Amino acid sequence: MAIVAASIAAVVIVADQVSKHFVVRDINVGERVDVIGPLQFTQTHNEGVAFGIASGGGILVIGLSLIALVALGAYLARGPRSKPVWVASGLILGGAVGNLVDRLRIDHVTDFILFPHWPAFNLADCAITIGVVILTWSLLSEAE
Repeated sequence: MAIVAASIAAVVIVADQVSKHFVVRDINVGERVDVIGPLQFTQTHNEGVAFGIASGGGILVIGLSLIALVALGAYLARGPRSKPVWVASGLILGGAVGNLVDRLRIDHVTDFILFPHWPAFNLADCAITIGVVILTWSLLSEAE
C-alpha cells in the first residue's frame, strides 16, 4: 500500500510544480485571467502557510512543514490497513512536498487559483485539503 501513497504523492508534486511553472511563465504577479465562471487564475506569492496565514514565517514555516512530514511518515511507518488512509496520506505528502519545494527554491509558495472572496491557492493546497478530509473521514469511520 505504500506504493499507492508514493504514486499519488509523485503525481501531486509533478502536477503542482508544472502548473506553477506555467503560471509564473504566463501570468504577471497580480494579473487576473478569467477562466470559467467565477474562477480566475492569478499569480501571488505566499510566504505563510495555507491561505497566507503566518506570512513572513520563513524558516519557522519550513521547520513546521518538515515536522508535519516526519509525523506523517511516522504514522505511515505503522502501516495503516485502510486504503483511504494511504490515498489521503499520498495527497497530503504530495501537497506538502510541492509547497516545500517552492519555499526552499524561491522562498515563497506560488498561488494562482482564485475564487471571489477567497484567498488564492494552488494544486498542492487542494491535495492537502482533500487528503485531510479523506483522512478525517477514514479515521472517524474506523473509530465507530
